[in-house]
Amino acid sequence: MTSFDTSPQLNVWRALLALAVVFVMLATTGWTALRNQRGPTALEASVTAWEHGRIDGRRLPDAQAAPARLARFFASLTAWQRTSLAHRYPLAVGNMNGAPVQLRYLANRSALQKARSVERARTHDKRLSPAGQREAGRRMRNYEALLDPGRHILAFDPAGSGRVAEVFGNLNRADRVSVVVPGVDTELLTFQRTDRKKYAAPVGMAKSLYAAERAASPGTDTAVIAWADYTSPSGLGMEAATANRAEHGAVRLNALLRALPGRSPVSLFCHSYGSVVCGLAADTLPGR
Repeated sequence: MTSFDTSPQLNVWRALLALAVVFVMLATTGWTALRNQRGPTALEASVTAWEHGRIDGRRLPDAQAAPARLARFFASLTAWQRTSLAHRYPLAVGNMNGAPVQLRYLANRSALQKARSVERARTHDKRLSPAGQREAGRRMRNYEALLDPGRHILAFDPAGSGRVAEVFGNLNRADRVSVVVPGVDTELLTFQRTDRKKYAAPVGMAKSLYAAERAASPGTDTAVIAWADYTSPSGLGMEAATANRAEHGAVRLNALLRALPGRSPVSLFCHSYGSVVCGLAADTLPGR
């Protein structure tokens, strides 16, 4: 039988070692619990506020209602009322399938401005490690880039690694619409690149496709969506080998396509794991 030293002095050293390990883990992760502590996300909080909201005494419709019903609701409002809702519930309206496209752009601009302010404050948060502060700075700069004049953000969710979708062209008058569905390692921080890999990022792929379609048919109004509005796997591990995230992505992709304005044909350009998303969505895609 093996004997173990259980002296009080040794137990104290063990306790100190355990505390040291915990401290190192918290310091190196940048206190990620400050970001990921479980509570309602900003989008969930916005939707909850919408569900309890009113406009001139009228109850607001279910945020998950059919796009056609939501479109009729917004059409019944004045321009001032629509703008007011976009500013009061920016994330809810900005991600609402059925809300007018231009209103979603406005709402997401407001949401991005608020998210930028949050990350700017986190860059000076003493509870974060230097690595955590640097990550906050990267997110802040990404939000600033998305706020550049002329950008049309169709969807935005800052929670976790982030989700976003951007439109190139005019969705309302497009004769054809293309949707770029990217694959693994797609998140807010990789949505756009400025280095040699820029065409491997969703924005680069969408811009290139948009330019090519316009060059091929100058007289055709074209719109391209860089769609990173699903949570993709990180790397080529088990998540990428299974269809769990693709199944959730397929539901979100179908919801997007069913809410697009007009009746123009839609083409999907699916890359890497995005091909799995498109494949799972195929059976229930709208007939466009």
